[in-house]
Order: sequence, then structure tokens, then C-alpha cells
Amino acid sequence: MALIALLLAIASIVEKMYGTAYAYEHLYGSPVTVMLWAIMACSALIYIVQCGVWRKRATLLLHLSFGIILLGALTTHLTARQGQMHLRRGEVPVKHFVLDSGAPYQLPFKVTLREFRMEYYPGTFAPMDYVSTLDISDGAVSFEGVVSMNNILSYRSYRLYQSGYDPDGEGTTLCVSYDPYGIATTYVGYGLLLLSMLLFFFEPRSRFRTLWRSATTRKLTILIFAICASTGPLSAQEHTPPSVPHDVAEAFGNLHIYYNDRICPMQTLARDLTTKLYGKPTYKGLSAEQVMCGWLLFTPKWQREPMLKIKNKQVQQLLGVEGKYASIADFIAEDGDYKLTPALQNLGGEYEPRQVAAANEKFNLVSMLCTGSMLRIFPYGDGREPYPVWYSPVDALPEGIGSEEALLIRGSIPLVAQSVERGDYTQALSLLKQIREYQLLRAGSHAPSEARFRAERLYNTFSWSRPLSMLCLTLGIIAFLLRIARRSLSARTERIVEVVLGTLIVAVEAYLTLHIALRWYISDHVPLSNGFETMQFMAWASLMVALLLQRRFRMAQPFGLLLCGFTLLVAMMGEANPRITQLMPVLQSPLLSIHVVVIMVAYSLFAFMMLNGVTAFALRLTRPHKEAMEEALRLQRASNLMLYPAIFLLTAGIFIGAVWANISWGRYWGWDPKEVWALITMLIYAFGLHGGSIPTLRRPMAFHLFCILAFLSVLVTYFGVNMLLGGMHSYA
Repeated sequence: MALIALLLAIASIVEKMYGTAYAYEHLYGSPVTVMLWAIMACSALIYIVQCGVWRKRATLLLHLSFGIILLGALTTHLTARQGQMHLRRGEVPVKHFVLDSGAPYQLPFKVTLREFRMEYYPGTFAPMDYVSTLDISDGAVSFEGVVSMNNILSYRSYRLYQSGYDPDGEGTTLCVSYDPYGIATTYVGYGLLLLSMLLFFFEPRSRFRTLWRSATTRKLTILIFAICASTGPLSAQEHTPPSVPHDVAEAFGNLHIYYNDRICPMQTLARDLTTKLYGKPTYKGLSAEQVMCGWLLFTPKWQREPMLKIKNKQVQQLLGVEGKYASIADFIAEDGDYKLTPALQNLGGEYEPRQVAAANEKFNLVSMLCTGSMLRIFPYGDGREPYPVWYSPVDALPEGIGSEEALLIRGSIPLVAQSVERGDYTQALSLLKQIREYQLLRAGSHAPSEARFRAERLYNTFSWSRPLSMLCLTLGIIAFLLRIARRSLSARTERIVEVVLGTLIVAVEAYLTLHIALRWYISDHVPLSNGFETMQFMAWASLMVALLLQRRFRMAQPFGLLLCGFTLLVAMMGEANPRITQLMPVLQSPLLSIHVVVIMVAYSLFAFMMLNGVTAFALRLTRPHKEAMEEALRLQRASNLMLYPAIFLLTAGIFIGAVWANISWGRYWGWDPKEVWALITMLIYAFGLHGGSIPTLRRPMAFHLFCILAFLSVLVTYFGVNMLLGGMHSYA
């Protein structure tokens, strides 16, 4: 197992350097790797017989299920055929597909493309699904079949999956998979694995049941599976640039806008824009809507406002600014040249390309806002498109549009600007109201419902995640130290601390629940599709586990707060409140939500085990040896109880993901770095399940050290892969 884990880790790095095909040929699918898997399976079978594991039905079934899964993988490796097929509407039927090796492979039937179409999210041009309608001809048998994302067409053991399409919409690319025996064998293994994991918790002679009967905390395995922002205080500075009153800014924010491939409140654009430029959703006491209105309506006075955050020292020197903030005027030299041009033309030189591109993007965003090209707030439909097209005041308007409507689109924002310049805010509010009425009239049913629109405006007001993360981290550390120094606290003081921490945990959990629920309702999909959302769910899960364990496990409260604070902080590292986007078609499977939830709960339990280990070593340094070892033993028992559900959940999550991949991409395992490192993590933590075979792990301090070091694999799986290795799972 150790050799296989090491080989997989090396292979994931080789894959990054030389590509998946090279890594598969020389490492993942090499004879040496296949031999290692076979040796492990055979030696495990011999060991099961020698040690009498066969007498424990659930344990035996668990190990046999892994053997069947490996047998299925070997069968796929030896017999499966996979490749792609390209079809064009109106062309001759196709009777072959191209294997991954580039060789053609004949089909026993013919395939013709009848129609390809893209389906869109209502009211937008964001793709919701790609649908190919096919004609299948097999001698005297002919029928129509439909292939779309997460909807395969299976015939005579050949499975067709939607993979791509031609830009003109007249052609489609399908993945073809022929694996009649491997998938069936593997799925039998998955089923047995699930059954064995469920039976294991009821096996009278299992190690888990022994720990359960002897432990002081029996609630450690109660897990709740539930599917189901931003920055802190306002900055106060002396000089405040001009803007509009709150009610006018709010009226701007209440307009609809086509932004990020969906229709949303302009308030969402204002928050995203302000956060992107300044790093926070407010500026000098001005709301995001006021900042947007300031740039739009008072452009000359905002050009010298130093609110564009520039982190990189080289870019700061290039712009000639001291400190982290630059103004738009700083981007223009005295001779009128754009200061970033030399760096943009020589991105491979001395400047960091990403940092230069980030600064250039901020300049362009402000330019797009000030010119009005960003404000796609006017819907118009002429019947030729499935939904109204949203135009900005400076876009080229379609032929046939009425003069009055064209005047409204071209002139309404300038009229608002003139009213604001005169100080006639009543007139400005009236004009903004007319624009909104026009939007609702023209967009009709394609606009979001009023309830969803208001829900998003409420969601945009949530700005407590960052201070909450710091509060949770701070109180978690203090509570951890108080628990370590338990003898110095009176019973009454300790009870007060428990009540305060419990109340805080309930309050933060309620906030996260509302935050996740609103994001779910607004986006119309379970918010588990990117790094921010999964980290936020892990924070929620950590607090839920802490609430379930706090009466029986005295370290649950500080651990829950520490994990919640850390995961919330990590969630906001990229963006304080990342955009709500339409879900990619491939991510619409309900298996995605189950896959992510199960793995996030497993990671939370692994994190609790790691913190248990840290606590044991802290007690070793601060308590008498005998007392510290007694406490370390209790913590070991608690960690052992958490280990079983944690690794079972991780294993279930991996194989649920495999089923999802098979439905979406035509193969249940693609050697993506995230998949590989999840498997490595499972193998590493499997050592902890075999304390009876590894005497060292029966010693409390050795086991705690193992839990601390093993958690590094979790960190690599979730963070290291995204930052260093990439792959299909980089969005998460």
C-alpha cells in the first residue's frame, strides 16, 4: 500500500510535466503498477485467511469488495475500448470511432446526426445543456436516440456520451465507450462495498464496536448529511469622493442587469466590481452601489481616487505609486502612453504576467463602467432569438427597433447623470423607476422572480464572513488553550465558557445555513460547485459535528471553531464573495452534491482527528506524564471512533464520484490529479484501520502523530492539487 501510494504521488507529478497519456503509459497503466496492485490483492487475501478475518462477515465482505473493484479495473484495462466520434448533420452515416491511440475502431451499427441543439438557462445565453439527436441503424433495426450531458445512449454495450460540438451548431462530438465487462464488475464491487460499510457498524466483533462499547462518547459517529460574505468593517478616511445619496444608489442597485451570463440585480455587479478593485465591498464609507455611481456619474473626480489595489511591488513601481493603491490617472504617463503597455508586450520578461494582467483588468473594468459598455440593462427581443438580448447604452442596436425605444436606451443614463449634476434626485429616482419598469415589460417571464431578486439583494448585504472567520479562529485558539489548562478553571467558569462558545457556534451555524440557503435559492442549484462553496460547506459541517459532540467530547467546541474559522478564511482567499454563476451542464448531476457533501464531512472528521493529535502533544508538554498519557489514550479512542466513519465516507465519496464520471464522461476513472490524491489519502488513512497488524499505531502518541501527518495528504488533495497540479477538478 505504501509503495502504491508513493507511485501514485510520483505519477501525479509526472502527469503534470508530461501529460496524462505519458503518465498512464509509463506509470498508472504500466505492468509494474498492475503487478503491485495484484501483489497487494493476493497478499491481502492470504492475510485474511491466516488471521481469521473471514470469520467477520462485514470485514471480509469489505476486503472482497475492493478485490472485485480491482478486478473490474483490470478488466477495463485489458478489454475496454474508448474514443471519439465526430458527426455532421446531413452527412453520410458513421460506422466507426477513433480510439484514444488514434486508430479507427469499427462499430456494429451506423450513427447519423439528425439535430444538435444548445439549451439555455431561461432568459440568458448561458448553456444549460447540449443535446444531440441521433439516428441509429443496425440492419433492419432503426431508432432515434438522444444524447446530452449526464444522459448517455447505450446500445449493444456501446455507450455514447456528449463531448463537444462544432461552432456552427451543425456538428457534434461524442465519446464512445465499449466496456461490457469492466463496468459491470466494478459496479458489483461498489455495491458490495456500500453494503459492507453499512454492515461493519453492526458487526459485533469489529474493532469499531469494541471502541463504541468502551468509549465515553458514543455520539462520535452520529453524522448529519444535509445539502443544505464577504468583508469586514467600513474603512473611514477623511476625504470621501463624490457620489449619490443612498436612496439613489439603492435605486441603481435595484435595476436588472445581464451580468456573468445571468440576469441579476445591478447591486451584484456593484459589489463584485468594488471588491475586485478595492478588495472590499465598501470604500470610505460608501456602499458598493455608491462607488459604482461615483465612477459612472462623477468620472473626472474619481480618476485620481487611489482605490485600485495593486499587490505586486513591480507593478507598483511601474505605475509610480507608493503603497498598495493606485488611481486610474496613475496608469497614464505624462505623454499619454499607457504605462502597462511595455509589460503587457513582454509578459515573459521581468514582470509577473498574472500580476500585470490583474492590474490591466482593473483598469479595463473601470473603463467599461465609465463608458457604459458594462451596463447591459436594456432587454430587447425581435423574435429571432429565444430570449431578449440585453444591450448597454453604447451597444449597436438591432435593426427595426423603434426610435422612442432607441432613445430610451441611448439617453436614459445621460438624463440620470444630468439630474444628479443638478441635484434633482427626485427626477433621477423617477428616471430609474422608468428604466426598471421598461426592463420588467421587455424581459417578461425571462426576468428572475421578484422573490429571487429580493433574495439576491439580501444575500449581497451579508458582509460578516471575514470578521466571523477571525472571531472563530481567535475564540477557538483561546478555548483550546483553556481546555489544555483545564485545572486552572473553576467549574462555574468552565460552564460559562461552554455556554458562551455553544451560543456562538449556534449563531455562526445559523448564519452559514442562511447564507448557503440563499445562495442555493438564487443560483437554483446546490452550492457545492467551486472551492468557495465547498469550503463554506465544510465550515458548516465542522460546526454541525461540534454541536453533535460538544456534550460528550470536551474539545469539540474549540475544534469546531478552529476548523470553521480556518475554512471560512480559506474560502475567501480567492475572492471575498465569488460570483454566483450558472452551473456548467456537466455539473448538473445530483451525484455531484452527494459526492461533495460526503467527502467534505470526511475531511471535517479527519481535521478533528488531526486536532486531537495536536492536543495530545500539547498535553504531553504541559501535564504530568501519567495524566498526559491517560488523556492521550482517551483522545486516541475518540480519534479511532471518528476514523471509521471518516474513511468510509471518503471511500464512498470517491466511488460516488466515479459513478458520476462514468455517467458524464464515459469512464469511471480518468487518473485526474484530484482523483489520484483522494485515492492516496484513502490508502494512507487505511493504515490507521489496521492497528491490529501494525503494533506501532496502537501506541497513543504514535497514533496521534500518524493523524497529524496523514492530514497533510488531505491538504495536498484539496489545496495542493489545485495550486500545483491542476486538472479537471481545479474548479473545486
